[in-house]
Amino acid sequence: MAMISFESYEAQKITEGFEKVLVKDWAPHFANEPHSHDWDTEALVAEGEFWLSIHGKKHHFKTGDTFTVLKGEVHSETYGPQGAVFWAARKN
Repeated sequence: MAMISFESYEAQKITEGFEKVLVKDWAPHFANEPHSHDWDTEALVAEGEFWLSIHGKKHHFKTGDTFTVLKGEVHSETYGPQGAVFWAARKN
């Protein structure tokens, strides 16, 4: 299945009530500490792969996968050898 464009993804998410859509570009092997955000995020992995640790479980995401992190959920990420790019739609 062909990937949609960023512009199409952004338009869809704005229609769904998200306030902003960002391109997040992560370096190879980057890992961050557990943290949370003051917004809900729905995202699409556009390139690469990463592991999201949330609710005591580690989930693997790769190009074409989607994921959700709700406001206040403590989570951390570890990125693969090629890093990753995802499109993150945010809603307060």
